[in-house]
Amino acid sequence: MVQVGFKSDRGLKRKNNEDSCFVIPEDKIYIVADGVGGNNSGEVASRSAVSFVADYIKKNPVKLAKGREEIKNYFIKCIDEANSLICSLSRDNAENQGMATTLVLAYVIRRKAYIVNIGDSRAYLMRNGNLIQITEDHTYVNTLIKSGALTEDAARNHSKRHIITRALGGEDAVEPDIFEVKLMKDDILLLCTDGLHGEVEDSKICEILASGQQMSELCNQLITRANRSGGNDNITVVCVKM
Repeated sequence: MVQVGFKSDRGLKRKNNEDSCFVIPEDKIYIVADGVGGNNSGEVASRSAVSFVADYIKKNPVKLAKGREEIKNYFIKCIDEANSLICSLSRDNAENQGMATTLVLAYVIRRKAYIVNIGDSRAYLMRNGNLIQITEDHTYVNTLIKSGALTEDAARNHSKRHIITRALGGEDAVEPDIFEVKLMKDDILLLCTDGLHGEVEDSKICEILASGQQMSELCNQLITRANRSGGNDNITVVCVKM
């Protein structure tokens, strides 16, 4: 039994919303994507990716994948085909040239979550009052942080902090990160775009998630907080409580 909330908001500075999200309760699948590209192509990229993944899961029931390796291979194939679609849309339409999208997905099966990630949208785990970042950003500044050339504090205001090093549509072949997380009662999974984690500190996200409210209200509060902090980007959140 899970409780779910989700919400997407344009923010205060953007003319349109290039984020997308999708939940498939019967399959316990939760997806967030953040598109990039000129004109409206970021919007096209994120919505196309999310729609493709949802359709793929409908046509190829994920419940038929048994065991860790089958599940991982299932999502690797799904992401590969989604990437091919975005690349094709980008090549075939001049308006969409260069478009790409992040994607983070959670699949909850029994007491376990499989997290699939590409780009800088994130998955967090809230447990016993502690917020743990599950995913790792595929960004230029995160590469610098890992090499020791940049601190996390300096990265928040770095001029190249928005440069993504891995995305759907970025290259002909792309490899997602896949994480496996054991779940406990009252755990909360948070999926979000950088419109949240780029504006709101982890400590504040943690405080909101620990407030004990319904998942839909937590989503409202997270988005309200991101907008109060500047609302410089589109904001999308999905909250799932065990």
